[in-house]
Amino acid sequence: MLHVQASLRTLGPVAGGAAAVVDALLEVLGGQGTLVAYAATPENSATSRIHRAATAGLSPAEVDEYLARMPRFDPATTPCSPTMGALSEAIRTRPGALRSRHPQTSWAAVGPQARAITEQHPLNSHLGPDSPLGRLYELDARVLMIGVPMDRFTAFHLADQRMPDVPQREYRCVGTDGWTTFKAPDLDDLHFGTLGEQVLHAATGVTTARIGTADCRLVPVREAVDLAEQFLRRTRT
Repeated sequence: MLHVQASLRTLGPVAGGAAAVVDALLEVLGGQGTLVAYAATPENSATSRIHRAATAGLSPAEVDEYLARMPRFDPATTPCSPTMGALSEAIRTRPGALRSRHPQTSWAAVGPQARAITEQHPLNSHLGPDSPLGRLYELDARVLMIGVPMDRFTAFHLADQRMPDVPQREYRCVGTDGWTTFKAPDLDDLHFGTLGEQVLHAATGVTTARIGTADCRLVPVREAVDLAEQFLRRTRT
């Protein structure tokens, strides 16, 4: 089970681009391996950081016009956000790939365990233990970070939600059936850089390599999240 977070430009030129990288990863995994990517779509959310930046300084009428033009999430056809990277989109569009139906924080997977990973994704567990991210933890998956620093290690959100009194907030996004509003944990990644440094210093299961021109890490989800929880509890109690 492999979750990939990648900046393909750090690899240097790759013949065949993102699709060729997916081919190579699936070949290494073999027929029993499953490849997973975060396929989020913050562009269809009225409460995302991307939306706030895009509407900053607009008049109320301009905001209304912007909201009316926002793309509706369709799990079958909506591309991943460009912020997810080309490899996530290549996994989403791979023949046989499945995608969770969360209208803002979906995940895509291809391989024997793709359905088990993506079939359940409650609105209120967008990046929580009942989401595909939580199932990566349960399945003791590995995360391949290709040219991506630990301040973007998505699974740290699981550690955050183990803290006491996690605040909730309202999220709002637009899907095939119109606008959806839900409450879920209020998450951010501003502390992930420090957390990543602490985890890398303590972890024993992380391996590193250079692929092309990219510095890469293979990180066990379970070890990284459990260590992150320990560090968070020391600083928040």
